[in-house]
Amino acid sequence: MRQRAVILVVDDEVSNIEILSEALEEEHDISFATSGAEAVRVARSLLPDLILLDVLMPGMDGYEVCRVIKSDPLLMDVPIIFTTALGDQEAEVRGLLMGAIDYLAKPISPVIARARVRNHVEMKRMRDELAELAVTDALTGLGNRRRLEKSLNQDVSRLTETGEPLSVIILDVDFFKRFNDAYGHAAGDRCLAMVAAALNRAIRCASDVAVRYGGEEFACILPAMGHEQALDVAMQIKERVLLLGIPHASSDTAPIVTVSIGVATAACVPGAVPDHWMRVADSQLYLAKAAGRNNVIGTTFDATEVLPH
Repeated sequence: MRQRAVILVVDDEVSNIEILSEALEEEHDISFATSGAEAVRVARSLLPDLILLDVLMPGMDGYEVCRVIKSDPLLMDVPIIFTTALGDQEAEVRGLLMGAIDYLAKPISPVIARARVRNHVEMKRMRDELAELAVTDALTGLGNRRRLEKSLNQDVSRLTETGEPLSVIILDVDFFKRFNDAYGHAAGDRCLAMVAAALNRAIRCASDVAVRYGGEEFACILPAMGHEQALDVAMQIKERVLLLGIPHASSDTAPIVTVSIGVATAACVPGAVPDHWMRVADSQLYLAKAAGRNNVIGTTFDATEVLPH
């Protein structure tokens, strides 16, 4: 999580934004929006840590903004505090049932705003830390299958707005069962940790995600990366694993540990099915193994097409 929390203030009255900004800017980074539609756009690009949301706005009101945010996989975990002068219990209950975590009454008290925001930001920080543990593989320190599924769904949703590509890499340590049988499970764990480190060094951007997909299988999600670039990353992974020089006398491919890699790339367009990336990349991994292992094979595909089971 970022060192300073990012707070998005949404209000059609600039004076209210100024009051909240002055109250919060010493501890947090503040961004703002003056309409509901703008709030959704800014939230999707900024991914704030907390949203202070005015209820009564012309056009898209705060309730509708809350509904949109809570139905968006990219934003659904962002806490929302409503700011309102309504002051009636029915309005508060409605907002809380829609997913808001708290209310601030207008006129805003800077002292109360600071305390409420500080508490909710700290609670979110703790939730994020627990969530990070839940999606981390203990052996390698990479993400786990849950992290992969969450990141893939979020990236496809985000990139669909621009139609940008997304690439997925799946790799498998060749003849790993034989490695475990020959050298023991402790050596097998060390091997997987070293392969994971090589994989992590090969990915280029903070938005790229590397995970241990299961057993000796790993995967990478590469948002906004075209096919040729993804193939280049896959080749770097293969070469980095070779440079580890981990002995593997039981391999039919080489006297050292090698990996087989499948790559799948598609544009993120409306109707794209996130699971298709994994299925296509897995089919390419199968081809890489069938071609003699220690290979990289990839393809582009239409993410909206119906794939055979």
